[in-house]
Amino acid sequence: MELQLSTPALLFSAITLLMLAFTNRFLAIATLIRGLHKNYNNEPGSEKIVEQLHNLRRRLTLIKNMQLFGVFSFLLCVVCMFLLFQGYTSAANWVFVISMGSLLIALVISLVEIQLSTRALNLELSDMEDIFKNRSSSLDIFFKKDNKSENE
Repeated sequence: MELQLSTPALLFSAITLLMLAFTNRFLAIATLIRGLHKNYNNEPGSEKIVEQLHNLRRRLTLIKNMQLFGVFSFLLCVVCMFLLFQGYTSAANWVFVISMGSLLIALVISLVEIQLSTRALNLELSDMEDIFKNRSSSLDIFFKKDNKSENE
């Protein structure tokens, strides 16, 4: 199969959308860090705030790496297009493969960051677990056994 100039060009829109999503995650993390910093200054010994800050630092590093690999993938797509334009199809194929690999790494890092994000939200919800334990959801009605029929 011969790589055409339009193939790496198709990745431009996908990569730019991913970069936009990565940047939005970065901005959200930055806002959270600033808010937690204010809370930490008010309560410097709070274990929960310290744990959240450690989690945010890990997530910030992951987002930086996601952006790094995304930009690297984007640059390699441009190099691939240039090589195709110059007629170096063999080199362009290898550059395109590396570009796709870089994009794959960015997506895997994104999955890891989503897992950390979920863990951080669960940490926030841990304060309210007692409320959730005593409250039934609307679906519990359908899944609970009928106590009246068992008692009769």
